[in-house]
Amino acid sequence: MAKQKQKPRQKHVPMRTCVACREEKPKRELVRVVLTPQDGVVIDETGKQNGRGAYLCRQRRCWEEALKRGSLNRALRTELSEADMALLRSYAESLPAEPDEA
Repeated sequence: MAKQKQKPRQKHVPMRTCVACREEKPKRELVRVVLTPQDGVVIDETGKQNGRGAYLCRQRRCWEEALKRGSLNRALRTELSEADMALLRSYAESLPAEPDEA
């Protein structure tokens, strides 16, 4: 009997949902915002920090929407302080206004 050629296994890609636009994307395409017991709200580029997390797209529009509507407050189950809001707004300013068209 001849052996059948096996197809290469597809690597599992973890998917996450942006709390602002509700679009599901691969985890690596999103930015994680974490509520930690020690440091409060932190932007976690690695996606591995301990704490309650929420994901946002890498575009300014989603960050502004999440801050305006309170999506991050709900996702992190907390009330963001003014200092936290300022940190998140300054990070959002560094992001592109529109998504990259690939």
